[in-house]
Amino acid sequence: MTTFNSRVYGAAVIKSINSNYNADFSGQPRKLPNGTVYATDKALKYSIRNYWKEALGEKVFYFKSLSDEMSPRTLDETYNLHFGDFKEKNKSKLRLEVLGNILKCLDVKLFGGTYASKTNISIHGTCQITHGLNKFVDNVIYSEQIMSPFRNSNEASADSTMTTLGSQSRLEEGHYVHNFSINPKNIEDDINRVSAGGLTEGDILKLKEGLRRGVTYYDSAAKAGTENELLLWVQLKADSKIVLPSFVNLIEVNEQKEINLSKVSSLLSESHIKKELEKIEIYYNKSNTTVLSEPETAVFSEL
Repeated sequence: MTTFNSRVYGAAVIKSINSNYNADFSGQPRKLPNGTVYATDKALKYSIRNYWKEALGEKVFYFKSLSDEMSPRTLDETYNLHFGDFKEKNKSKLRLEVLGNILKCLDVKLFGGTYASKTNISIHGTCQITHGLNKFVDNVIYSEQIMSPFRNSNEASADSTMTTLGSQSRLEEGHYVHNFSINPKNIEDDINRVSAGGLTEGDILKLKEGLRRGVTYYDSAAKAGTENELLLWVQLKADSKIVLPSFVNLIEVNEQKEINLSKVSSLLSESHIKKELEKIEIYYNKSNTTVLSEPETAVFSEL
């Protein structure tokens, strides 16, 4: 498979209608101190990993799995599940053994990871994803009560003869913008240590597919209504040294729910940047998404 050597900057826009894309531990959509709703990078990565595993049949390492006793596996147990027992006894050689094996997993090659158990390894992934900010004008969160079909098992409780009540929270409407960057050189030293394969064109195609479809593919009661809305992909020439700013603050969503890329277009049209660009790709569905001021040279494709 052809090696991929270019750096990439981009943004993934996630639409969430009457849904909860990324809840905190209280069940509420996450909020910044200023009230803006946001989602962690982990929420997007999880949906991509799940898509790779379930839809593409990829080997995904950093993903929850259960033992025969239905207990979550430890890190070492997960390694044994994928690669069998550890073979090396020497600590230095064991580190290289584990590094070489987990780099065979697509999620490790792209997102990196820390292995801290039988040995200690830290891998700086080739794809870095930021938190996603809701760029819609409103951040309206509502909660509703729900009833369980089971009574409270605590006999000391005054409600022990009643079915239990709970609550669930939703964001009325959100359009989260995650920035991401790709740099194949991030794992260059690691792959040289273990003579592993680097980032390939095939890996990039799978990443694009995950960024375009992963959130929509993952469906649950809480996340129903959350789906991929747009993917912006800005690929630099292989020898380019420029660094682009985050697209999060350059993408706007107005009251009509239109995605405005005018600031992105203005940035990419600057002469010192334009000459460094290999290609610009935009993925979205024209039937239900309106995009304003797309970059002139952008190639459009459906999600």
